[in-house]
Amino acid sequence: MAISPLPASYDRAVADLLARQPQRMVPDLDRITLLLELLGRPDQAMPSIQLTGTNGKTSTSALITALLGGLDLTAGTYTSPHLQDARERIRIAGTPLTREAFGERYAELSPYLGEVDVRSRDRVTFFETLTALAFAEFADAPVDVGVVEVGLGGRWDATNLARGEVAVIGPIGLDHGILGSTPAEIAEEKVGIIKQGATVVSAAQTPEVEAVVRARVEEQQARLLLADQDFAVVDRSLAVGGQVVTLQGVTGTVEDLLLPLHGAHQAENAALALAAVEGLLGFAGGFDPDLVRAALGSARVPGRLETVGRGDEQAPVLLDGAHNPPGAAALATALTDEFSPRHLVLVLGVLGDKDVEGVVAALAPLADHLVATAPASGRAAPAERIRKALEGSGTSVEVTDDVEDALVRASGVAQPEDLVVVTGSLYTVGEARDALGLPPG
Repeated sequence: MAISPLPASYDRAVADLLARQPQRMVPDLDRITLLLELLGRPDQAMPSIQLTGTNGKTSTSALITALLGGLDLTAGTYTSPHLQDARERIRIAGTPLTREAFGERYAELSPYLGEVDVRSRDRVTFFETLTALAFAEFADAPVDVGVVEVGLGGRWDATNLARGEVAVIGPIGLDHGILGSTPAEIAEEKVGIIKQGATVVSAAQTPEVEAVVRARVEEQQARLLLADQDFAVVDRSLAVGGQVVTLQGVTGTVEDLLLPLHGAHQAENAALALAAVEGLLGFAGGFDPDLVRAALGSARVPGRLETVGRGDEQAPVLLDGAHNPPGAAALATALTDEFSPRHLVLVLGVLGDKDVEGVVAALAPLADHLVATAPASGRAAPAERIRKALEGSGTSVEVTDDVEDALVRASGVAQPEDLVVVTGSLYTVGEARDALGLPPG
């Protein structure tokens, strides 16, 4: 039976997407494989850099995209989750799809979704649909390189049908309990993105995680490049609007690079990005340092240590999507080392399947006042859970279940020389960006 396409409309596309939220987690690639086969395997149309890890994937993806652009290569970048608009997930040369392009592509995809739906026990999921849409858009553009961020884990992630000539493994720690109870167990899932003969670019890992990475590299006859051994951040110093770094790549050194991102972890992400692009291009001849400085100096990553000034009468707001204890620890380090507010007012909203208490423990000692909140997600932890985690800490706290209201309350407490920090989840940060009137990134 022929299945009619949806009319082309961005709003209809989003409504259909939201109806595709999975009711259960199934570790298989059956639906996405069938869908991509019906579409003619657009995932195989371009070489790709695939990224996994516990933190830093989206920032590293943005840095890789900027560097490829500096080399006159068009990147098709697929990341998740989005902050404010689903179109943020799918970018060509760093620019999100227009509403019209997204709606038209979704309408073209809808008959194929229907075909897979009727052939499968479960419907094609939200993430599988967006993954197929991204690959189809990239193949038709066409892009030169796919920069593809894993949604969850690696081995069974819908993105794992990408060619994956380069696999980037960010720092691996505890996050999603569904992936395992130890970093090594989680690493077993994440290293599933390493393809036969790939170049693997890995952040520095704990010994047990490194052992898992090395075992998979050997099994797949891949090449491993490890941070602090094969490439590194040689030096970094604070600068207005970011930091000045020296990066040692695989093929050469780039000095005096003004990186417009805060935090030591962003310097490490820049080193990962440089090594990943070197690996993609085969380590032939190295890069012009001026090109790397210009490209990485143009990178922007909304919602990651993003500062928003609001004039002389209001405290600035810092937005950061730290959603687990390692991310919260990195945020705490950056706040201590790179910002010096008189007082820090924290707006904190965390998803319930995260280590809420661990995030609170990492950040609460820095806060003079905390507003506990909850983003508008069915997965959000109740704000009251955050308040309970603060009992006995001595930190003053108030509770509201609305992120916009939390921002208003925090801003009412803070003076112009203070700093309001919104964190705990990218969902929380996205709602705060909406409340602040910031356009989708």
